[in-house]
Amino acid sequence: MDEQELALSDGKLKSVLECMLFVSPQPLSAKHVADSLDLDELNVERAIHELRMDYAERGLQIVRIAGGYQMCTRPEYVEHVSALLKPERTRLSRAALETVAIIAYRQAVTQPEIDAIRGVNSDAVLKTLIERNLIRQVGRRETVGRPILYATTDEFLNHFGLNDLAELPELADAMLTTAGHPVESPEQDETHSSRRQAASETDLVEEGAQS
Repeated sequence: MDEQELALSDGKLKSVLECMLFVSPQPLSAKHVADSLDLDELNVERAIHELRMDYAERGLQIVRIAGGYQMCTRPEYVEHVSALLKPERTRLSRAALETVAIIAYRQAVTQPEIDAIRGVNSDAVLKTLIERNLIRQVGRRETVGRPILYATTDEFLNHFGLNDLAELPELADAMLTTAGHPVESPEQDETHSSRRQAASETDLVEEGAQS
């Protein structure tokens, strides 16, 4: 055990972690903390687990989100906290939700592919999503014109309360039916079918954010 580990023994590590989680605006991974403190990652994970147990009966909690840990209020107290803060919640537009849902379920995906599904140009929406750090450019597709590929970010996970993309609601038969109505046959309008697919993906992302 090195000098740093000795200095953080006897419960001090939990106190340090508590301070770090309190001041961090973004989720902290055990590896990030371990690297910052020059400690073993397993020891940090163990201390975080113990700290989470300490918070089991408190108004605050430590949740695992976006691949890291974050301190936040418990959902059952949201009305009381809102009464104090009265926050103005910034909501994504329907167009932005639709676009980010397509990217989340189909990443990596290009703008022409997104436009084909939505049936409209997505320039402005993509710019907004990038500015809000919900999506990012991850390369180019090796086809004619080499269009940019888009994927979601860790901030996307944080915004929708997900630990990783595996926690997205199952798309399952949403592509085949929308509100109980079957998708049109190949002879019918493909644009309408694509828009319904995008709507299904959007609803599932919203559902994941609310769960």
